[in-house]
Amino acid sequence: MANYYTDHPEYDFYLNHPEMQRVVELKERNYADKDKFEDAPVDFEDAIENYKRVLEITGDIAANIIEPNSEDVDLEGPHLVDGRMHYASKTYENIEATRQAGLWGISMPRRYNGLNMPITPYSMASEIVSCADAGFQNIWSLQDCIETLYEFGSEEQRQKYIPRVCAGETMSMDLTEPDAGSDLQRVMLKATQDEDGTWRLNGVKRFITNGDSDIHLVLARSEEGTRDGRGLSMFIYDKRDGGVTVRHIEHKLGIHGSPTCELVYKNAKAELCGSTRLGLIKYVMALMNGARLGIAAQSVGVSQAAYDEALKYARERKQFDTEIVKFPAVYDMIARIKAKLDAGRSILYQTARYVDIYKALEDISRERKLTAEERQELKKYSRLADAFTPLAKGMNSEYANQNTYDAIQVHGGSGFIMEYKCQRLYRDARIFSIYEGTTQLQVVAAIRYISNGTYLGIIKEMLEKDVAEELKPLKARVEEMVKLYEQALEYVKEAQDQEMHDFLARRLYNMTCEIIMSLLILDDATRSAELFAKSANVYVRMAQANVFGEHAYITNFIKEDLSSFRAE
Repeated sequence: MANYYTDHPEYDFYLNHPEMQRVVELKERNYADKDKFEDAPVDFEDAIENYKRVLEITGDIAANIIEPNSEDVDLEGPHLVDGRMHYASKTYENIEATRQAGLWGISMPRRYNGLNMPITPYSMASEIVSCADAGFQNIWSLQDCIETLYEFGSEEQRQKYIPRVCAGETMSMDLTEPDAGSDLQRVMLKATQDEDGTWRLNGVKRFITNGDSDIHLVLARSEEGTRDGRGLSMFIYDKRDGGVTVRHIEHKLGIHGSPTCELVYKNAKAELCGSTRLGLIKYVMALMNGARLGIAAQSVGVSQAAYDEALKYARERKQFDTEIVKFPAVYDMIARIKAKLDAGRSILYQTARYVDIYKALEDISRERKLTAEERQELKKYSRLADAFTPLAKGMNSEYANQNTYDAIQVHGGSGFIMEYKCQRLYRDARIFSIYEGTTQLQVVAAIRYISNGTYLGIIKEMLEKDVAEELKPLKARVEEMVKLYEQALEYVKEAQDQEMHDFLARRLYNMTCEIIMSLLILDDATRSAELFAKSANVYVRMAQANVFGEHAYITNFIKEDLSSFRAE
């Protein structure tokens, strides 16, 4: 019987990464729960075994329930009845299976009935679910909205809502509006207070994933007369209280199982989460960073599915009495899919570990004063998580699009036929580089770290690590890439032209990502040649070609060239 966890040894490789020792130590507070909860681990090895058991259950459900249901869900989709959203019938089976298995509230503390798992194994579970059905992953993974409530809500709110999510109630984040997409400062959904202090919400939200969920985090304008981010606050809306109807469910290209709703708030009762005025400035930023890591995991899961489908078809399909997997044009495509998948997974879990360490230290700081060493560690990993998240989200979402495209190409004409899974993967992947911040916005998030030399410093630090002897020629290629990267950075800086800087930002971003991912996959291949040596060889060569091309483009560009590109 298939199992999406045990079928892929890469997960155990990343669970056994040296940094996981610190991640688990912090998450488990040196295993303080072992005397309070029967299922709490007693040491690192026990914790890892716990994660493996959860992932094995996830892998079983993904392979044998969610994936077999995925085609029916894609065809049926959710539907609207009397202002309420109803999932596709098989989606209810998926929800019930994951509920029965206890796969909700994964990252929440045990005192709220959670599993207290770090973000890293939770991201693995998210990836596994996405490999089975990216649309269902949207519904299931929105449980991590509870992280924001846990971080910024009151203890009363934690006690009220977190156990419900751990029991399998669904969540959504209601941010965007008809006139406010990526520009959330324009949000105008109105929050007012009754005389008794009760908050009421009025207005419309659009493009809300899983919008008829049980518990909503809602961005609303609480400060009358304001029109920017400083007037926005975060609220908790409970579906049990009523006051919200679904006006429309979007008909989308892909992720058909995931309902994207337009919501109408009419005097809906809500609770303030945290403090007023910090909704966008602080809380949404935390919420979005978590969501972006989730989409990186979703993207890797779909890339894995694309690779599996392409390889299976290429091994079975014969042309001229030969399996097409033996043709260079075909195995080149398959090798590139695998290389992007492996490099993408590497940066996903590198980022997840950074997030784990800083999130755990932040949580500890709410319990006690951090030591000077812990404060430095928090600062370091918070910065690294902030720097790596736009790389992980941006590149993996782009790679998912490329990999599903190539999977169809491997299938040839069959890939254009709806009966084959690869067409659904292609449709599903298209949204990944759009929602929770387009790739262009990931570039905006990353560019300050590019311009101020943060990434260059990280790259040079990574270059100091040894690689296996047989990988040193590849490392030499990366060193050449870094020289070109420095030249490109200096060239753009010397131009002293903001428009030119903004125009070339995407190319600098691509260079940054591919160099860092090259170094990460080399490190992985050093630790496990069996799993990653081939991908390291393919990825570094591919990255080198791209970096050389971007360098040539940037250093031969002058500001006068911009006139040819302006749409006037």
